Amino acid sequence: MPDRPLFLERASFHRRRLGDAARVLPVLATLLLLLPVWWVPRSVSYAGGAVWFFALWAGLIVAIWALHRALLRAEAATVRASEAAAAQVAPRDGLAGRRPSGEAERGPDAL
Repeated sequence: MPDRPLFLERASFHRRRLGDAARVLPVLATLLLLLPVWWVPRSVSYAGGAVWFFALWAGLIVAIWALHRALLRAEAATVRASEAAAAQVAPRDGLAGRRPSGEAERGPDAL
């Protein structure tokens, strides 16, 4: 049986879903870029297409910026959660830093 838990903690789950959103964003951007082409091309003027293109470009910049910040926060939350889980698993009897009784402490010159 694997040592990993069956369910992911909230921070890890959130980070994975943000990663999925980062993978879907280029596909969504391509579909939105082609949207005026799928409409009746005569109803969208050249100027309207240019406005659509640059508005989409600006929107993608903002979306990528927000997604990047959210991924950084989620990564930090995942690290904090894993550190907290590791602290709970650590032994609390004060013997964590000791060496086994048969192993002597060696100086810097020992090989």
